[in-house]
Amino acid sequence: MKKTTLFLLSLIILTNCSTPEKTKLTDLPSWAKEAVWYQIFPERFSNGDSTNDPKPVDMEGAWPYFTPDDWQIHPWNSDWYKLQPWEAKLNKNFYDIVNIRRYGGDIQGVIDKLDYLKDLGITAIYLNPIFESPSLHKYDATFYHHIDNNFGPDPDGDRELWEKEDHSDPSTWQWTSADKLFLKLIDEVHKGGMKIIIDGVFNHTGTQFWAFKDIVKNQQKSLYKDWFIIKKWDDPNTPQSEFEYAGWMGVRDLPEIKEDENGLVKGPREHVHAVVKRWMDPNGDGDPSDGIDGWRLDVAEMVNHNFWKDFRKWVREINPDAYIVGEVWWEDWNNYKMFNAAPWLRDQFDAVMNYRFTRAVKDFVLADKVKISAQGFVDTIKTMMDDYRENFSVMMNLLGSHDTERLGSLAVNPDGQYDHQGNARDNKNFDVRKPNATEYNKIKLAYGIQFTMPGAPQVYNGDEAGMWGGDDPDCRKPNVWPNIEYESEITHPFNKPRPVDAVKFDQSMFDWIKKLAQIRSLNKALSLGDIQFEIADNENNIVAYKRSWQGEEVVVIINRNADRCKIDLNRMTLVSKKKKFIDLISGAEINPVNPQLELQPYQIVILK
Repeated sequence: MKKTTLFLLSLIILTNCSTPEKTKLTDLPSWAKEAVWYQIFPERFSNGDSTNDPKPVDMEGAWPYFTPDDWQIHPWNSDWYKLQPWEAKLNKNFYDIVNIRRYGGDIQGVIDKLDYLKDLGITAIYLNPIFESPSLHKYDATFYHHIDNNFGPDPDGDRELWEKEDHSDPSTWQWTSADKLFLKLIDEVHKGGMKIIIDGVFNHTGTQFWAFKDIVKNQQKSLYKDWFIIKKWDDPNTPQSEFEYAGWMGVRDLPEIKEDENGLVKGPREHVHAVVKRWMDPNGDGDPSDGIDGWRLDVAEMVNHNFWKDFRKWVREINPDAYIVGEVWWEDWNNYKMFNAAPWLRDQFDAVMNYRFTRAVKDFVLADKVKISAQGFVDTIKTMMDDYRENFSVMMNLLGSHDTERLGSLAVNPDGQYDHQGNARDNKNFDVRKPNATEYNKIKLAYGIQFTMPGAPQVYNGDEAGMWGGDDPDCRKPNVWPNIEYESEITHPFNKPRPVDAVKFDQSMFDWIKKLAQIRSLNKALSLGDIQFEIADNENNIVAYKRSWQGEEVVVIINRNADRCKIDLNRMTLVSKKKKFIDLISGAEINPVNPQLELQPYQIVILK
């Protein structure tokens, strides 16, 4: 069939699909503007089914490429840095062996906690990779078309089903027990009025990926030899292997998929397209309600723009209301040059993970020595808004993730470069302790800003429980739950002195985020409204901003200082004169006869 004919057919399909004509490829999903995201790192979220816990065979092919004979699933409630007896026998430091650990988090654990997330105020879930993989993080896929067998109820049975497939032929793909449980999760999420997106890692795979394994076995004779960037083939006449290939950032664990001027080359491109269809419309009946609601795309800036443009078309053909968010960082961490993600927006992604937002909040609220002024904070936010324009309303505004220090440890170590030497392995001065009371107040203020700014707030995997931890791997501790008794943290990864830190569910942090989510939900101006800024007190760096939407006005005032500060509301241009206000957080009324507002240290007020 001629390319021109295919092009015309694709236009006809796009024109006549069941979606409303008013939906355009560049339209932003309206639900994403009001979303409150929760990011789940599945292996460390909740172990709902101990019968599917990983075994050494499930870890074959994952770094660091060995499993001790007496290896065991790690106790969920153990002191994070403490080595278990089988670990201590290895005579290695914590960071050399932590990636051998498995805690057993799974899909059933997510299903079991949906009511918990609903109670917190979550409306949308982002799952880190869940596709079959030997690692704990799953960014080294074995399959894109199957959920990891240790996330489902029958790991051995799933393995048998894989063997019956031609992985290159979607018509042979089976639904494993893990796949079916994930579809149940999607259904339960939708029944609860929430959305769910998953991580798509399409720049690279793992070395156990089915097509890459075929290349290793058959070399130039492999049907998939053009799927990856092969630098040198093995010479069968020599004892050593000369086989060389490109890995992501030079990492051999992660073979890079081959690209041309349009992105992924034909074979993997068609495979990914089939994967998109599988998870967005599992029944294949044109009704996307049983599928995921979008994608988070890993290392998005390393894949050609043209591929993402096609990817967006594939996604929107299935579900015009789907959400696509890319992982786009900074161009240069050392110099803090901003990497403007705008080129990826509109015709590719709806949003990016807004690490720029995290850095701005850190430098304004948490930092001690490198603190920016109120005007500097406002200017930074305005710059982001100018860069992202209307897309800013659906940005995934995060304060922590699986790739960075948790907000708790960022408050304890606030003056370094964000996501740069953010743990004890990379920074000998990094403090691993629990935040103190003052630091927790700063953390709560940071959340207050996050939930009242444009863009969708995101809570990372356990931060609502008051957790702390440095950059990867320390941000990947198992979640703290109220029904589990935990060992105190008394161990340092390099045996240095440290305080004894009790590990328990922080109900006050949970309640704080829940209140902020309720306030955001009940006041549409906070998610849909315009924003105006004012420096209420330049000397004391008091920031105010007003969110306005359809006649509704909400004024937010922030005291980022350790001291009390008085504000005369009559001297503020954003505050309507002679009106009574209620602080939506405390419920306190502010009388226009005496419009003096005394702000406590690290306080945020939300006035309506």
